[in-house]
Amino acid sequence: MNLTLIRNATLRLIYAGQTVLIDPMLGDLHNMRTFAGISPNPTVPLPVPAAEVLAGVTLLIVSHLHPDHLDPAAVAALPKDVPVLCQPGDEDILRGHGFQDVTPLQEAVRVSELTFTRTTGEHGSGEILEQMGHVMGFVLRAPGEPSVYWAGDTVVIPAVRETIAREQPDVIVTHSGGATLGGTLLIMDAAQTVEVLRAGSDATVVAVHLESLDHCFTTRSDLRHAAQDAGLAARLRVPEDGETLTLA
Repeated sequence: MNLTLIRNATLRLIYAGQTVLIDPMLGDLHNMRTFAGISPNPTVPLPVPAAEVLAGVTLLIVSHLHPDHLDPAAVAALPKDVPVLCQPGDEDILRGHGFQDVTPLQEAVRVSELTFTRTTGEHGSGEILEQMGHVMGFVLRAPGEPSVYWAGDTVVIPAVRETIAREQPDVIVTHSGGATLGGTLLIMDAAQTVEVLRAGSDATVVAVHLESLDHCFTTRSDLRHAAQDAGLAARLRVPEDGETLTLA
């Protein structure tokens, strides 16, 4: 498997002969409103042209409809005949954007040799959780490839720990930028990423959703230092924007 971090949560996976694009945010630097009153978003440019991000994509996954996971630039640029997987409830909006082949991921879906199994998450807690709406993650498997648990926009909750224990994934992808709203954590921070490293005792953890939005306060350096202090740095990968990891 080759995993390329484009920016924020936008990933390209080369996996079992498919090119999977996850949560594309393709807009220019500072084209989106501020989330924390610090800077317009995204706070960093795309590391490669959008056309390069889209080249050869055979499957699109949209975990939820927040603009840092599917922005107008991506909607405009994506071919409308690319198959799309989404969470139940988002399919009508995606079809309204012109996508012709949209499948809600109810439980499990097979695409060629790839099997996607939906997982749950919570995009915050308390009153903020209701405001943020529903999100999903997934477990991905295919013959001859490492199993992947893509946790998505979630904090660490019992369901995350249960998924790791049940599925025993080879690779766990976390959103670890420590985004906050009104003082409430919306996705994992450094401490919660260390919790995932401990829970997935044999897994490689790939931390993304970092240093690209003005309400994400956990840095790559924070993550590396936290993992080092916990004695778990050997299993943490924190790619730079545009970097490709080969994971066996």
